[in-house]
Amino acid sequence: MTDTACQRRALADRLEKSGALTTPQWRAAVESVPRELFLNPGVFLPVDGGRWRPVTAVGSDPAEWAEIAYSDQTLTTQLDGHLTADQAGEPVTGVPTSSSTTPVTVVSMIEHLDVEDGQHVLEIGTGTGYSSALMCHRLGEDNVTTVEVDPHVAARADAALETAGYSTWTVTGDGLLGHPRRAPYDRVVATCAVRRIPYTWVRQTKPGGVILATVGSWPYGTGLAKVTVNDDGTAEGRIIGRSSFMQARSQAATPVAGDLSARTAYPDSERATKISPLMLEDWIPAFLAQLAAPGAQFVRATASNGTQLLYVFDPDRESFAEFTADGDAWMVRQGGPVALWDDIEQTVIAWQEAGSPDITAVRLHITERTHTYWIGGQRIATRTSSHWIGDKPVLRWEHPLT
Repeated sequence: MTDTACQRRALADRLEKSGALTTPQWRAAVESVPRELFLNPGVFLPVDGGRWRPVTAVGSDPAEWAEIAYSDQTLTTQLDGHLTADQAGEPVTGVPTSSSTTPVTVVSMIEHLDVEDGQHVLEIGTGTGYSSALMCHRLGEDNVTTVEVDPHVAARADAALETAGYSTWTVTGDGLLGHPRRAPYDRVVATCAVRRIPYTWVRQTKPGGVILATVGSWPYGTGLAKVTVNDDGTAEGRIIGRSSFMQARSQAATPVAGDLSARTAYPDSERATKISPLMLEDWIPAFLAQLAAPGAQFVRATASNGTQLLYVFDPDRESFAEFTADGDAWMVRQGGPVALWDDIEQTVIAWQEAGSPDITAVRLHITERTHTYWIGGQRIATRTSSHWIGDKPVLRWEHPLT
């Protein structure tokens, strides 16, 4: 096996320069854990035409493989829930379903955990096992429990961890349920995106413990939530930045497909929009839209004549909003029991009037029954929408847990 110590030191230098790596203990972990061990049997690299070129560890030039392993990019390790690089001999199409996340994201997240010696961490989404190995090096293998839903991904990660010398607690199962057998935990970190932080994680975390997870369900417009568990079993914190991960498999939304014109054939109303729906292509409006209309999907399509088509669908609530350009303006047709665009538009306008604060202004509070998000002011009132309280602009959303 090629010695990659130089590449590991170079990676640590880049991470430190970027500001993602700040503590000596995590630097020692980055310098010690060979990332290439966690990429077997290989990776898929993007090529033209939306295809993926398989590159395997066995048979690749050692220098090329090391360069790939220590590149500053996310490396796809599985397509369509089953295909690995050793099973494909030429470029293929497919949807990434497992990957080794870019090192800057991995290291930044574990730095944000603020761990201390002897603490016990629950990781949701083992993936390749690289982040698990970093935590094992920092905390000791007996203090890391990692859960992976895909049995084949879990088996590969477990083998890689053993090869790297870490016999940690690897569990195959639904990470949304946590792992109560080894609870309570000092820290919980998720390497997948979730619609909301499951209360099971809060229940399995010690008072004063920290949960770090990406919240949201769109491929973009998600935020990294950091909450602290209180003595009364609630948790409270804020969004500390943008973040992007694959969705937890049991929560992955089925893309809206089929005859979209049939889905939007019976509108209840039509009007001019007050803001452009194209704002939903921007990160923070997209994040706010998901708070205002949980379960909604923003869909782009192209008509046979080349016209751009935009929609917001909520399949579960059988509601839709369809947008058509009218010169520089937009028209919206809405149908179903929920006026999706009314809720989203009101939220984005209120956000603009509040000065368009960054996503880091969003705070959240979790109880056994609800998730509450808000911007500004105090956590008061009970309405499930964005609104004004007194003379202060306060955006607030309350999501009952069902």
